[in-house]
Amino acid sequence: MAEDRSGQTAVMFISERTGDDPEGYAVAAAAMDALAAEQPGYRGVDHVGSAEGQAITISYWADEASAVAWRKHPEHAETREMGRGRWYRWYMLHVAEIGRSYSWARP
Repeated sequence: MAEDRSGQTAVMFISERTGDDPEGYAVAAAAMDALAAEQPGYRGVDHVGSAEGQAITISYWADEASAVAWRKHPEHAETREMGRGRWYRWYMLHVAEIGRSYSWARP
């Protein structure tokens, strides 16, 4: 079950992939997941996706500065450019501060 995310910065990445080079995409996505987890202020990630290539990934950061530092990370920037050229048909990104957070799970 997810932890309380109150006070964290959420970076919501909504996308549709082209379907080109799925193996390369998988390798790059795994590398970015691992690299993000090593960054100061990283608090976790949630991801959902469809077989057709639409996806929502939400990464959580301690604060806005941590999220901006991740955006500026050289390897992340390089992979982002590869994604624009090869893997994504489109994407949009939203950044928000989480004011309240709670969860529920079936017993």
